[in-house]
Parts: sequence; structure tokens; C-alpha cells
Amino acid sequence: MRFVRLGCFALLAALSFAAQAKMVHRTVEWTLDGTHFKSVLVYDDASSAKRPGLVMVPNWWGVNDVAVQKADMIAGKDYVILLTDMYGENVRPQHGKSEQAQAATKPLYGDRALMRKRMNEALAQLKAQAGTAPIDLSKLAAIGFCFGGSAVLDLARSGADVAAVVSFHGGLTTDDPALATHIKARVLAMNGADDKGTMPDADKFLDEMRGSPAEWQFVVIGHAVHCFTETEENSPGCKYDPVAAARSYRLMHDWLRAAFAGQP
Repeated sequence: MRFVRLGCFALLAALSFAAQAKMVHRTVEWTLDGTHFKSVLVYDDASSAKRPGLVMVPNWWGVNDVAVQKADMIAGKDYVILLTDMYGENVRPQHGKSEQAQAATKPLYGDRALMRKRMNEALAQLKAQAGTAPIDLSKLAAIGFCFGGSAVLDLARSGADVAAVVSFHGGLTTDDPALATHIKARVLAMNGADDKGTMPDADKFLDEMRGSPAEWQFVVIGHAVHCFTETEENSPGCKYDPVAAARSYRLMHDWLRAAFAGQP
């Protein structure tokens, strides 16, 4: 009977601890050039162990509930993620309203220096959270999806001191191919072979990256179109593909682990 009581007590204690552990969603705000930004810091508080920090830029719909759920899934117990607002708190495109998303991204695609400035500020804001969140400041990286893929590639081109950047079905263009010579991060870009929006720029991207001193890979995923990690998308040219998504996430985790370990 004593063993049963002890076993029950241990089970209740474990359940109590599990109930207390949760994904933290903490608002992180800053102002840059007169624009106020509202991002979300995401991590599992079950452990106080320090872990890598990731700047994560969502697709062109920006910071919303779906993006937070994706950040939860990626963060797990492995990362602290700053889900980054690139537009400003008053710009929140409604899902399905492409004209709103286009209007939100247009100033950044049209001014890549501004894109890089906002990305570097987001990285600085992630670092600033290390006092209250379990971030290992020696292990920093950035990941992005669609528009966010363009943004993290621009972070790399700025010469930011991060271990890696990973772009999922992101835009591949740049305003200045010579910026590739500044890249310090290990760059992984993954695009669908049938992505009619990004793949026409693939050859120029390859030429650009050949000029980079950093380690890089460009992975083309067969039969995938744009948006292959986006669970809400189901149109012919922008469609979720669970097999491609799972494969790309595995590649991301492997790439980040190797980069943080300093391994080839």
C-alpha cells in the first residue's frame, strides 16, 4: 500500500508539474523610425535550461494566431522564438485579403535597406530578452516563410552575426548581389520545384551565393509549389504539402544543430 501511495504521489506531482509547464507567449514591443512594432516571444517554460534563440518572420499575413501556432510547434523545448512583426502594430493583413498583404510588404520589398534595418532591430530585441528568457546568446539564428524567407536572407546579407538563416519557400531576389560577400551565417534556402513565384529567380540566387564566403545550400523540393509549410493554404500555386513540410523541417533542425555546434 505504501508503494501505491508513493506511486500515486509521484504521478500527481508529475501531472502537477506538467500542468504548470506551458508555452509562453510574451509581447515584445519596440519603436523604430517612428513605427511601433508588436512581436511575440515564444518558448516552453517547462525548463529553465538555456536554448538557441531564433528570429522567426512569418509569411506575408504577418503575426497572427496561425503564425503563433507555427512558432509553438517549431520552438517546442528546443528554441526560444521571437515571432517578428515587420510591418508595425497597426498593419495586420486579414488572411485571404491579398491586396492587404501586398500593401504591407510593398514598402519593404521596395526598400531592402529598410528590410535589413528592421531585421537587425528584431535580432537586437531577441538578444535583449536573454535577461528574462532562457536564451543562449552564443546560439542565434533566423528562420522565415515566404515573405519572411526574403527577410531572413536579407538579414544574412547584412552581415549579421548569427549562426544560420533558414528560408522556407522565400523570395530569392536582392537589391545588391555584392552583399553576399558580407554573409557570415550558414544559409539554407528551400523552395518548391514548381514554385512559379520564386524559382524563376533561382539561377540569379545561385550566382549570388557563389560569391558568398559562407556555407550555403539551396534545396529544391520536387513537386512542391509555393507555401508548402502553410497549413491554411490550398490554392493551385500556394498549397500546403505535409510531406514537403516535414522534410523541410527536418532539414532545418539538422542545419541549425550543425551550425550551433560549428560542424560542417
